[in-house]
Amino acid sequence: MVYILLLLSAFAAGVINAIAGGGSFFTFPALVFTGVPPIAANATSTVALVPGSFASAFTYRHDIGRLQGFGLKTWLVVSLVGGFCGAILLVKTPETTFVRLIPWLLLFATVVFAFGKTLSFWLRERLRVGPKTLLVVLFLVTTYGGYFGGGMSIMTLALLGLWGLTDLHAMNGAKTLLGGSLNVMAVIVFVLARQVYWKDASIMMAASIAGGLAGGLIAKRIPPARLRWIVIGAGCLMTAYFFWRG
Repeated sequence: MVYILLLLSAFAAGVINAIAGGGSFFTFPALVFTGVPPIAANATSTVALVPGSFASAFTYRHDIGRLQGFGLKTWLVVSLVGGFCGAILLVKTPETTFVRLIPWLLLFATVVFAFGKTLSFWLRERLRVGPKTLLVVLFLVTTYGGYFGGGMSIMTLALLGLWGLTDLHAMNGAKTLLGGSLNVMAVIVFVLARQVYWKDASIMMAASIAGGLAGGLIAKRIPPARLRWIVIGAGCLMTAYFFWRG
């Protein structure tokens, strides 16, 4: 039963990460429910979802190819550095402190996910910021992504919008590629810190790859609004649960 829960949560996360983001709302709680300590659960969830991210990015490869001239290589470098810094912060955080932070991190991620599009539109209407400022903000977002990651997809899409991108498929592809890249650095840190439950991670990797491929294919065929509401609902439930548990 435990492994079925992990498989289903990882497949759902792969699909949802490809379409709307927010897959960690499913994998992180599933691992905690099965008895994995919170910091190790966050690390294992990250490891499990990395292959699905790149599988999804592969389905967007032609869309990503349209981003020449927007500085994608620079974004990737910043994302790698941010992911590394965030992962270092996580493994240096005492377990008791992280446990107290979990409900607040989930609440923040849920609010960002729920209102991210509105906030993105509001920011684009009112802010005119230069590329250096955007790179600094991208570093902060990816550092958060390496530390916890919930809601990071929406924040990344908002940043890409501020950069002037309007092609949603290209933005989704870039978001997925950046998220996968920063998590590669996070994975290196988590592996060296011995925070990964490899048996659980291996089971979830296969499911996340299948979900990432499926999500990348269906993202262009269905409106993501329905899945977004599922993610928001899951985020609210998980936030309430961890506040109650705390």
